[in-house]
Amino acid sequence: MTRRRDVGDWGRVKVPPGERAEVRVVVSESYSGADISIPVHVWRGAEPGPTLLVTAAVHGDEINGTGIIRSIIVDKPFKLRAGALIMVPVVNVMGFERHERYLPDRRDLNRCFPGSARGSLASRLAHVLHDQIISRADYAIDLHTAALRRTNFPNVRADMSKPVLAEFARAFGTELIVSSAGPAGSLRKSATAAGCPSIILEAGEVWKVEPSVVEYGIRGIVNCLRYLRMVNGEPVAPPYRVETDATTWVRAQHGGFLRFHVTPGDLVGKGDPLASNISLTGKRLNVVKAPRTGVVLGMTTLPSVAPGDPICHLAFPRRGELKRMERAVERMDDDELHERVREHLAGGVFVRRKL
Repeated sequence: MTRRRDVGDWGRVKVPPGERAEVRVVVSESYSGADISIPVHVWRGAEPGPTLLVTAAVHGDEINGTGIIRSIIVDKPFKLRAGALIMVPVVNVMGFERHERYLPDRRDLNRCFPGSARGSLASRLAHVLHDQIISRADYAIDLHTAALRRTNFPNVRADMSKPVLAEFARAFGTELIVSSAGPAGSLRKSATAAGCPSIILEAGEVWKVEPSVVEYGIRGIVNCLRYLRMVNGEPVAPPYRVETDATTWVRAQHGGFLRFHVTPGDLVGKGDPLASNISLTGKRLNVVKAPRTGVVLGMTTLPSVAPGDPICHLAFPRRGELKRMERAVERMDDDELHERVREHLAGGVFVRRKL
């Protein structure tokens, strides 16, 4: 960061150590000239420490993260001992109010950071967020879901080639970590480049607040707060951890109607059936199979497909990691969070394991 803003000074609102407050940051104007602002919840511990920023709904229809942040604000599931926690439940408030991913100018806000004070609507909004909010943080977690008509098993994405990001990503406690620097113009890439190491959580579907995803997200944020010594306790390690930078979407070869054979989070072997593509009158057109042994990172929730449509997003870990994962899953009880998330995410698709 070229300039670090004071986390306790928000203009007319002052937040001393040990206190909480809601502030509103004006990000734009409506067509009638009225201010458009986003709510920001600032929570400071009594002792000095780092500042963690948690954001959600950069894409306006991805509201699982909004539910996660709201639960932290309302339920107060931990005591903040040191540092400061900045929570922004809805970043793209204009998209959120229209239940849409993009801004009214049809731009993707998550491709416009750090923005410009003289640019497009999206660029100006990104500039305000970068200058007024990101500039106060030492670390950031950006909460996302899969895109429309898809779902994701919870996974953290971070540039694992950077040691500070690798440690922070592992502290979150997800079983799956995808290593990538992030697309140009994304919040996490821009914030990281400005001196605020940032990761994202991808989990669940758009337009939903899914209870297991909320529980998963809160656990991860608490883990990160513990890692930063802002909350008492040690991070909870996941039952297994798979890290990879190799992923691919398996796509439909024919138009038709899918019968799924896997759910998000499943381990699949090379050649295992992912879905059967069947005509509307019941004729099997083909069976979509896994090209390699891997993990189901995400999948479509829409059974009707055309040639080229994405069906299943696979991650390809190293052989030894897959063996450890398989053994860990075999030992799990049905009431463990990992298994409950898998069950809940599978509830949105019709799955028949056998062909």
